[in-house]
Amino acid sequence: MSSGVVLNSLFKRVESKYLLLVTQPGRIDFGQFALEQFLSVAEETNAGIVYSDFYDIENGEKYEHPVNDYQIGSIRDGFDFGSVMLFSVSAIRAALKKYGSIPKVDGAGLYDLRLKLSIDRRVFHIREYLYSRTETHARVTGEKQFDYVDPRYHAIQKEMEATATKHLKNIGAYLKPKFMPVPNVKTKYPVEASVIIPVRNRVKTIAEAVDSALTQQTDFSFNIIVVDNHSSDGTSEILNALSKKSPLVKHIVPQRVDLGIGGCWNEAVFSEHCGKYAVQLDSDDIYASGETLQRIINVFRSAKVAMVVGSYRLVNMKLEEIPPGIVDHKEWTPKNGRNNALRINGFGAPRAFLTSLLREIPLANVSYGEDYRIALRVSREYQIGRIYEPIYLCRRWEGNSDAELSTEKTNRNDAYKDMLRTIEIFARQKINRKG
Repeated sequence: MSSGVVLNSLFKRVESKYLLLVTQPGRIDFGQFALEQFLSVAEETNAGIVYSDFYDIENGEKYEHPVNDYQIGSIRDGFDFGSVMLFSVSAIRAALKKYGSIPKVDGAGLYDLRLKLSIDRRVFHIREYLYSRTETHARVTGEKQFDYVDPRYHAIQKEMEATATKHLKNIGAYLKPKFMPVPNVKTKYPVEASVIIPVRNRVKTIAEAVDSALTQQTDFSFNIIVVDNHSSDGTSEILNALSKKSPLVKHIVPQRVDLGIGGCWNEAVFSEHCGKYAVQLDSDDIYASGETLQRIINVFRSAKVAMVVGSYRLVNMKLEEIPPGIVDHKEWTPKNGRNNALRINGFGAPRAFLTSLLREIPLANVSYGEDYRIALRVSREYQIGRIYEPIYLCRRWEGNSDAELSTEKTNRNDAYKDMLRTIEIFARQKINRKG
């Protein structure tokens, strides 16, 4: 169902008014009058696509699986429609006539189709559990979130990237590679760079994170700003000891008690300790070597960019590589740098910013998507530097904030990032209208 050749051939042959596609493997059992409900809603809403909530059957148990409403920012290729989608055949033919047939792609055919349909017709979500899905092969919770960065799918990711870029052009949200010059920094900073680590209750990992920052070998001055968000598990005691041992470690405990990760970043960025560049390090990750910080700042210096994004290696707590291994987003290109982050939910790691820009555009006080939001905002105007070699170790363990997420929590996270993309698309359309 992802092949452009297969889908184009299918649409030439189909003679019915609607087409019901089961898009994923597994057994589907429809509920009472479910098909009638699909058809009725399609008729009444004039939608191009109709999809619904459903039940997951696992080990004989039934679990509710709600999905999100579709919005203009729901352009990520991993949007969860479930396994059943009802298409209007007339809408398909009108969209393909207006925006062109589906390209000869292997993995982006269905993605291309639903993006084209979404421009002029509704994509309607029925908030009813109309069918049950029994997967033929279960997967570990959280495993799917890395499908889009698996090196095995690199060719498909390039197809997805081209498809998303074409869609942005179709809706007037594509930005040409004309970047604003990075503003001159006149502020005097205490150091050249600050490694920023927000933390709450990471007693098992915080010392290793800080140590990996302390061992950086650089030709410039730097410090480590750890924003301790009122930890209660012994993390604060470890940080107190580290800050007494090394003057490079700045241990900050905010006065506010309502801060998310983004709010903690703001505490660091607006503090008197922050350097010219603010460089990310999560409290359960580590830098891959003592050269990481130097390599990041070298890109700022040579490329004159507003932000730098590195590549990372997924590892376990023993630092052994785990699938999918290296995450480098090589499908992103400088030429398409203002557009290529709108397709997916992440922005690579480590991320580093000009502090002066973060002080003009503070991070949202949330604990999910705060970095993605600011990166989208920066990419709207400025060029982003890239490092394609792994300079960061992302450690996966049971204590990760995204481990074992419920469907409801995953939906909230995805809906938030869809909203961020919606805002960004509207802003970019406005830029293009002004010319």
